[in-house]
Amino acid sequence: MPLRKSSDSRPQISQVSPGAAIAGGELQIRGKGFAKSERPRVTIGDVNAPVIIGSDTYVIARVPEGATAGDLVVESGPASSESWACDIGIPIADSLHPVANPAFDAAGNIYTTFSGSRGQKVPVAVYKIDLNFNLKPFINELMNATALAFDPEGLLYISSRFEGMVYQVTPSGNMSVFVEGMGVATGIAFDGEHNLYVGDRSGTIFKISPNRQIFVFATLEPSIAAYHLAFGPEGYLYVTGPTTSSFDSVYRISHEGEVENFYRGLGRPQGMAFDQDGRLYVAASLAGRKGVVRIAPDRKPELFLSGPGVVGLAFAPSGALVLATTNALFRVDVGIKGRPLI
Repeated sequence: MPLRKSSDSRPQISQVSPGAAIAGGELQIRGKGFAKSERPRVTIGDVNAPVIIGSDTYVIARVPEGATAGDLVVESGPASSESWACDIGIPIADSLHPVANPAFDAAGNIYTTFSGSRGQKVPVAVYKIDLNFNLKPFINELMNATALAFDPEGLLYISSRFEGMVYQVTPSGNMSVFVEGMGVATGIAFDGEHNLYVGDRSGTIFKISPNRQIFVFATLEPSIAAYHLAFGPEGYLYVTGPTTSSFDSVYRISHEGEVENFYRGLGRPQGMAFDQDGRLYVAASLAGRKGVVRIAPDRKPELFLSGPGVVGLAFAPSGALVLATTNALFRVDVGIKGRPLI
């Protein structure tokens, strides 16, 4: 007996990829009936989304500025599809210049930077964003603030790629030099024994013990931008260092400093974070699609979030993902718990 054709003449969505995005990101929509009478139209919430490619079964739509609600609908003539839920990021701060991950303190406040161009002295180097998303200056006198990390005692550490130093900052904002001579100091991260690791983008990963003894932990190829560091669930150090290649790697370094290629095939990989299930999230592009790439423990990648200019990310205690772009921060309610950093 032949199959009975559906009497539903409305557009029907079968898949949206990826399931999360920020303004400027592109969503690939698959289904049928998108262009029965005229070119398909897409709305996200109450906002029209520009259609980049539109056919009867396949649409690419760009997330517009001002989109916040995640209900995506495809319209063709007078007919419209049922809504499809997407996680759309909302801006929480702008007029910034992050170059790495934001950081959370124990209370859930967010810290981010205005790093500036090399050698540029900016009025505010580090900002604090409270639980109500109020942006306040936190550190003023620091040149080229780069990476941020908290230790178990709640002290904030900030690298300066210009000075080759890492600073230690109290919750009240009192700053002192923790270590110097770190070359072009970029990414920083703590391991489970409270050792601090610092990436000198010219080719060295330093290990600094709690009593400030300095060791060369590993060496890598130089990066044109920065080293970004994150510890995985097995206690290995993961490193990205974008080069001029569009097929860059995420490296994994053992406890003994042995370097291996964990995954190769990303465009300009930068900030990283792990979730509690051991999946790695990288600010990068995959097959030309920009945003956040998720790499499973079996090393299979997928584009998790679409968006331009993403340089860093961090999981909030609530399960939201906070993204740093080249000039702003976004919050995306993805409902994923991050791996504790220390």
